[in-house]
Amino acid sequence: MGQIVKKVSENRTRYVWYPGEKKEWIRAAWALAVGAAAYGALALGTHRTLLAVTTGTSLTAALAGFNLGRRDFRTTRDFPELGGRAGRRAAAEHAGRAVWRGLVSGIGGAVAALLIANLAAEGFVADWVLPVVPAVVGALAHQGGMLYERLGRAGKPADLPPVPSAQARTREWSGSYGDSATTVADTQPPKTPTSTTQPDSTSDGR
Repeated sequence: MGQIVKKVSENRTRYVWYPGEKKEWIRAAWALAVGAAAYGALALGTHRTLLAVTTGTSLTAALAGFNLGRRDFRTTRDFPELGGRAGRRAAAEHAGRAVWRGLVSGIGGAVAALLIANLAAEGFVADWVLPVVPAVVGALAHQGGMLYERLGRAGKPADLPPVPSAQARTREWSGSYGDSATTVADTQPPKTPTSTTQPDSTSDGR
């Protein structure tokens, strides 16, 4: 759920809740805007309404299906494995969101098919082929969104340990004298004699 925070007065704040997230609504608006722009450009350039409507609805279905596919993959990946009342509540919440996405996808494909089928153009292609094009494009884009999200997650494994920085390595080497001597002895042979005995001196040799 997203929220809009509006400060009414100095001591009063109004919160407006809406379903979904703000970035998802922005992506949906972009999908509609791209489809509308394609429709307008083709309608003005070619004066062929059937081509313009089919292209515009197909572009909108492609972008929307791609975004819905990414959301479906994230939902299945982040599905909580809980038991009891908390698990049922989480399952109901995720199921409700999945039903909402399914309704949006199905209704969008049906509306696009009705728009194309009710145009003035007639024939086998106009009546039976072109109306299903946006729905097919949206379904393929949905699978593409899921695959894209899956490949993105596979390329960034989250279980790798952090790589130490240069300062961390320098700080690790600059320890006490005993630590430095031990490290050098492990990597290369010592350059000083191993014997630490001092030469004997007597008072007769002075």
